[in-house]
Amino acid sequence: MDKLVIEGGKPLSGTIVIQGAKNAALPILAASMLVEGKVTIDHVPKLLDIDVMLNILRELGCRAEHENQTVQLDTSTLQSSHIPEALMRQMRSSIFLMGPLLARFGEVTIYQPGGCAIGERKIDLHLSGLQALGALVVEEGSRIVCYADELTGAEIHLDFPSVGATENIMMAAVLAKGLTTISNAAREPEIQDLQQFLNCMGAKIIGAGTDTITVEGVEKLAPCRYQVIPDRIVTGTVMVAAAATRGQVTLLNTCPAHLTSLIHVLRRTGVQIAVDGDIIKVGTATRPKSIDRIVTSPYPAFPTDLQSQLMVLLALADGVSIMKETIFEGRFKHVDELTRMGADIRVDLSSAIIRGVSRLYGATVEATDLRAGAALVIAGLAAQGKTVVEQVHHIDRGYDEIETMLGQLGARITRYSPIPNNIIVP
Repeated sequence: MDKLVIEGGKPLSGTIVIQGAKNAALPILAASMLVEGKVTIDHVPKLLDIDVMLNILRELGCRAEHENQTVQLDTSTLQSSHIPEALMRQMRSSIFLMGPLLARFGEVTIYQPGGCAIGERKIDLHLSGLQALGALVVEEGSRIVCYADELTGAEIHLDFPSVGATENIMMAAVLAKGLTTISNAAREPEIQDLQQFLNCMGAKIIGAGTDTITVEGVEKLAPCRYQVIPDRIVTGTVMVAAAATRGQVTLLNTCPAHLTSLIHVLRRTGVQIAVDGDIIKVGTATRPKSIDRIVTSPYPAFPTDLQSQLMVLLALADGVSIMKETIFEGRFKHVDELTRMGADIRVDLSSAIIRGVSRLYGATVEATDLRAGAALVIAGLAAQGKTVVEQVHHIDRGYDEIETMLGQLGARITRYSPIPNNIIVP
């Protein structure tokens, strides 16, 4: 496995362009299967998760090319709706293919998906939503088969505003007969982006970004070209890294409206933030202040995907902060690694009590999941001495060459790959 070696203690400085949003690109790639023809998606980052999704599409018969942040798809050759188990286990987002393949073929076979081990993430809401549209669901161990001669619009209420379930139901309902209403829908920006893409192909959807989404079924969609929104989590990660290293960073190609909660929290810690259109400037030269209590909740509240990164900043703050995690019960695995670097953090059930220290120290640590890995990179940048971050493949799922991105801001970070046993080094 690759590892990152970081020489910390240097403030980040400079300008960076933010990549396209992974969590928008993945459902959009899946939604492309609803149409027959050539689809072009721009601003798609080169990530491990994107590679897995494209490999799944190729396995199903689709032609897919990814070059210079643009994905070219030819879905006219799509011939299978059976997603291989080995590929599904590599990435949870493969579940997004359920709705589109069911709507197009009338049948889809999937397996329980894989992904980061951050807690239990059931797919019950996905299945019950498709059943409400008229699908028959047969579960055989980890294998799940859905059948539907015809999908029919329905009123669907989600017990929890699940992003994945909202998107899957939206995609299936696009080709269903009649009207579908999704209440208590998730409101994330990535759902709004999916609505824009589907409508670009001829769908009739309104309400994304609110808790009620309405889909009027259409008979057929047409191929289109579309550009993915900027990645709000990558944006937030760089903002926190700038603050933790007491640097001055300018971020281009952002969407500040998607980061209102983070901007509010960072300003409370004393970080200076200026917003001008799609440009965000972040800077601070002083030690951050603690925050009494932060609670992760579905959008537009503070995102769970930025919890671990913000914890690094609070670990260096003056005072005691409390972070409560309400989304994933396994999202504090980075705490043990941060304490190895000198952080003073205690976990009590779903809350972390963070007593700020004056500095962190370099250590060898392990990325246990995508966002935990990003947090450890930030900690390494802010720490005194050398930090080695192992299990970097987790980070590669969501950050396009994170060492190159941060290197543009002056970070001293290098990737090392293991030498295969059969290669003799002179």
